[in-house]
Amino acid sequence: MLYCNNTDKPSLLPGRAKDRILNAASDAIKPMHNALKTALFMLSLLVAADAMAQVPSLARCTRSANLLACVDADGNTYSVNTAGNTIYLRGFEMVGKRHWVQTNSRYGQLVFFTGIASDGETWVGYNQRVGWTTINRVSSSGGSSAKFTCNRITGC
Repeated sequence: MLYCNNTDKPSLLPGRAKDRILNAASDAIKPMHNALKTALFMLSLLVAADAMAQVPSLARCTRSANLLACVDADGNTYSVNTAGNTIYLRGFEMVGKRHWVQTNSRYGQLVFFTGIASDGETWVGYNQRVGWTTINRVSSSGGSSAKFTCNRITGC
C-alpha cells in the first residue's frame, strides 16, 4: 500500500516525493475551491435578486405642508389633506374605475369616518385607540360590515 498522509501509518514514499504529491493535490484543490466560492457567490446573487423581485413597489408621492398625493404601481391614486382635526381623503381605484372620497374627524382617541364612491357605495365607521390597540368598525351600504382589532406588536 502507498501511504502519503500524516497518520500513524508509516509512509512508503521518501520525504520529497511525499511533499510533491501533497502539493500537487493541494494545487488541484485550489481551482475547485475558487470555483465553489464563485458558485456560492452566484447563488447568493440569484437568491438576493429573487427576494428583491418579490418586494412590492412603493407608491410615488409628493407633498406640501398639508397635502400628500400618491400614485402606486397599479395606477391607483390618492391624496390626503389635513385641516385641524379633519382629514380629507380622495382617490381613484384603477381596477374598479371608481373615484371615492372620505372624511375623517378626530375627537381625542376616537376617529369617525364617512365615505362615498362614484358607483354610489357609501360607508361609515370609527377607529378607537386604547393604549397600543386600535378597535376598528366599518359598515357599507352594500350590506357588509367588519369589526377588527389591531395591535402595534401583533398586527391586525
